[in-house]
Amino acid sequence: MAAPMSLALFSVIFLQISSSYEQVPAFAEGSSDEGASQDTQIRENGVGRERQRVSYEHGSFAAEEMRPALQPHDWRPPSQPSRRKLLQYGGIMPYSPLNVVYNGKTCILFRARKLAIRYRNHTLVDLTPRVFGPDAIVDTKGSFCSKDKATLNIRFGDVEELRGLSIRLQMSNTFYESAGQNWFTLDSVHIHYNWTHEATFNATDVYAPSTNSYHCQFVSSLQKYDTLLVPCSNTDNAANWHITFTDFQIQAFNVHSNKFSSASDCATFFTPAILMGLITSLILLLVLAYALHMVVHLKHIDRYEEHKTTVYFPRSTEAESTDKNVQ
Repeated sequence: MAAPMSLALFSVIFLQISSSYEQVPAFAEGSSDEGASQDTQIRENGVGRERQRVSYEHGSFAAEEMRPALQPHDWRPPSQPSRRKLLQYGGIMPYSPLNVVYNGKTCILFRARKLAIRYRNHTLVDLTPRVFGPDAIVDTKGSFCSKDKATLNIRFGDVEELRGLSIRLQMSNTFYESAGQNWFTLDSVHIHYNWTHEATFNATDVYAPSTNSYHCQFVSSLQKYDTLLVPCSNTDNAANWHITFTDFQIQAFNVHSNKFSSASDCATFFTPAILMGLITSLILLLVLAYALHMVVHLKHIDRYEEHKTTVYFPRSTEAESTDKNVQ
């Protein structure tokens, strides 16, 4: 009698174990089941916990209910960064562009990550907060726009030892028949200081289609930044000045919705590094072509040697008579 009782007990235990195992595969295979559906509920502040519910043909259970059993002791969900911090990455400019309004319409957009000047051996002066800072009050009196000309005049007032400091950018819009469109050019950059003194830089290398904005990493009078700003003459006061715009972008024509159009960048495709790479690649290709030519030529010689037949030269009668006399 003990045997039937033990057999019955074993059967009950086996059924319980098998029934418990039937539920586990359902949870493991729920991601591939076609009948599965997921609903995510997030609190209004955007940082709430996610609650997923998975439904199946034979029943349903909340994934949130299984989470405490699978999490280790003292486990805490990782903190999620706020939306504001995420927007600070990705190369976003720290300052909004400077808008110049003329006749009730925005006609010039100007932006730079940094604007710095230096007079002779004086200390470098950073003018960025005075132009693009959140509390900056920019005086653009003297700026104007027309169909063919535009002037951006930024007045700083007294800055350290400089009196009446102002920077003026003069631009023009010209139609070129060869290109079939208008191009705008930054003709010159002027620095006015001490009321009566002026330094003038030529900037004719700064240009772009008039429908686009112009962007360059550095627009500077320094040689290490390609010297896009050149003193107009050797006797000009510009030789005593250094001016650098970092991450420079400007648009003076065809401004719409107070936003920059797509930028035409100053970085050309044929930089010195790219040119050296192209020349090196060309030399390697020539060497490879010559090597292949020599290999093909050698194979051609081998084939000629293999197919070469023995040449028979008939002997003359004099040679035959000589051989007979010798014998």
